[in-house]
Amino acid sequence: MTAIEEVDLKKILPSNGPSIQEVKKYLDKYKNEYIVIKIGGSINDESLFKILIEDISILKKINFNPILVHGGGKRLTAKLSQLNIKSKFVAGLRVSNKDVVKIAQDVFIELNKEILNELKNHSVSARSITSKENNIINVKAISEELGFVGTPYTIDVDVLKKIVKVNEVPVIAPLGLNSKNQVHNVNADDIATFVASSLNARRLIIISDVAGVMDKDNNLISEINSSKVKEMIKRGEISGGMQVKLNSAINISHKVKGTVIISGKKTRSLLFELLSDSGAGTLIRK
Repeated sequence: MTAIEEVDLKKILPSNGPSIQEVKKYLDKYKNEYIVIKIGGSINDESLFKILIEDISILKKINFNPILVHGGGKRLTAKLSQLNIKSKFVAGLRVSNKDVVKIAQDVFIELNKEILNELKNHSVSARSITSKENNIINVKAISEELGFVGTPYTIDVDVLKKIVKVNEVPVIAPLGLNSKNQVHNVNADDIATFVASSLNARRLIIISDVAGVMDKDNNLISEINSSKVKEMIKRGEISGGMQVKLNSAINISHKVKGTVIISGKKTRSLLFELLSDSGAGTLIRK
């Protein structure tokens, strides 16, 4: 690393993140690699949201290739409540009739634009991927009961690669279109997993409300594999949403080198996960 590069790092890196000496060790590891980042519930806190977007801009400035997938379910629930529309869920998925999916589209596109603008505030170019703009996600309806809720079956990877090639960050909303161009609400975890797998990403990072996978004594497990996951599920130590996330991570482990669950409530967790020896969450490998 040349002296000028070190000067650049001093300008780019935050004072409360990993040290420059640590960061140097990881620059080549992830340089030009696809890193798919899924933002979940933690995005509701404005200060954490701004720090997280700043961290993504930092990754771009040090020549990583972040691809951002965002949710927005809590924001949608709040909007529906304002309109006196009660949210109904089946197996964790929101039942979405034509009215609900139209509101969902408006809410998610508005959030998508906010993320784009925040990235631009940090001098990073980004591109919206929504049901109305640069759509890459083709879906099939999951069931009649759920209505316009879809699961991805194809993704236009070439569009993503072209966006990255012109040095922009793709920002993907949890929306997709079916064969008749009908918009569907899509689970953001499903999109992130599909995108990471389709790109053979180096990392899929799921930013959630929890620090990662905890053991029976509530200590963070820094790394876990499929056999360990099965043991913990059998003992009842992992269940519900975390079980779904881990099984999904294991299912794509032949295409994605590692899936990580980290907390969006911990400041700079994204940078510490990728650019420090200690990491920040739980890494899931095959």
